[in-house]
Amino acid sequence: MLRIFNTISNKKEKFLSFIKNKVNIYVCGVTTSNYCHVGHIRTFYFFDILLNYLKYLGYDCKYIRNITDIDNKIIFNSIKKKKNINELSFKMINCMFNDFKKFDLKLPNLEPKLTDNINFLIKSIVYLLNKNYAYISDNGDVLFCYDNFSSIYKYSFFKKSLSNDDCKDFVLWKLNKINDNYGWMSPWGFGRPGWHIGCSVISNLYLNNIVDIHGGGSDLIFPHHENELILSKCLFNIKYYIKFWIHTGLVIFNNNKMSKSSNNFFLYKLLRKYSPEVIKFYLMSKHYRKNLNYNINNLDIANKSFNKLYLGLYGLNLNLKLNNKDLLVFKEFDDMFFSYINNDFNISSIYKLLFLMLSELNKFKNKNFNLASKIGIKMKFFANFLGLLKLDIKKFLTNGYLYNKDKYLILLKKINYLIEKRNIERKKNNWKKADLYKKELLKFNVSLIDKEDFITEWFFLK
Repeated sequence: MLRIFNTISNKKEKFLSFIKNKVNIYVCGVTTSNYCHVGHIRTFYFFDILLNYLKYLGYDCKYIRNITDIDNKIIFNSIKKKKNINELSFKMINCMFNDFKKFDLKLPNLEPKLTDNINFLIKSIVYLLNKNYAYISDNGDVLFCYDNFSSIYKYSFFKKSLSNDDCKDFVLWKLNKINDNYGWMSPWGFGRPGWHIGCSVISNLYLNNIVDIHGGGSDLIFPHHENELILSKCLFNIKYYIKFWIHTGLVIFNNNKMSKSSNNFFLYKLLRKYSPEVIKFYLMSKHYRKNLNYNINNLDIANKSFNKLYLGLYGLNLNLKLNNKDLLVFKEFDDMFFSYINNDFNISSIYKLLFLMLSELNKFKNKNFNLASKIGIKMKFFANFLGLLKLDIKKFLTNGYLYNKDKYLILLKKINYLIEKRNIERKKNNWKKADLYKKELLKFNVSLIDKEDFITEWFFLK
């Protein structure tokens, strides 16, 4: 049984959806003020893993991820860069799609933009005003009224100790005072919606008021998700309209969270040196709920470790079929994998399992090639849940992603040269010379598989 940590109850709970075999998921998406960073990748990558597993369990998943394409930061950046707001947002959205594609991140079923839902937001604000949950301030902005939602003074939905400073009225509609050329007409004047009302309305609108999982980074818990939940209770009068709140830890760089505003996102630099799979592997090296302190040395270590998985699979026959006997042999691996993933997605323990399996298949490569191949198939099956080991093995190993590319390419050239020379001697039936080349290859921990027509495949023993 899958158990997931629910932020709002502060404990792990058995996962059960509102409707049997159906799961509605809403994740707060990006704000289009600047390029995406590795913190975004970590969050959306985790929800990819969650989706993979829920679908494996037989759930029909509906995944909604919004795009905030208007707020103060976007307006300020458009002025700073002397760009039209729509032009800036359009560029950032396209860059986001390109980045997510590189990381093989899933497309949601729908990705509604805030600006495409203005009419629904205005109607919601009208409702809140009519119910006295909102008021028009002296400067013309529409604000949510905490005084008329008095329970907020007694507790936080997310069990946070609140001070009077926390209980501030927040903006639902902001009159346009920065850029008079951008906004929408409303009953209160020309302006734009606030942040919290956007997610509250969009999540309910596109998921018909049934949200099994609401996710995002842990920096959104307060005040964004707190205020969003308050608004949803006021708008839709549903006591537990969201079942699970799931939050990912932040990526920390130089003691600060990875963010657009501090210009420390450098995603494009990482992709020059590392495979997207290596970066994903590193981002989940800490439990998804914990903050990850970004460190280039640790990323290099992760890169070196991850390459061993692909090197281990190289040369195996990954097209073999697993029979009932194999399933019994691998039951211990299965039990370990499912116990880890069912325990709030304990991915670091799954990593340990993958390397345990790597060690086992390396033992059997020369003794029992078919068994080694079947262990590799199972290892790849587990890794695929994590969006890993999905690339062509040979292409990955020759694509410049190894931890020492130049050294590896020289080694690769030498190995292929020795194999070619050995096969020339084999064709001449000169077995003594062929064996000398084989011994030379063993110095590089290379094992050979001779096939018909003097075709030889090879792999590293370790």
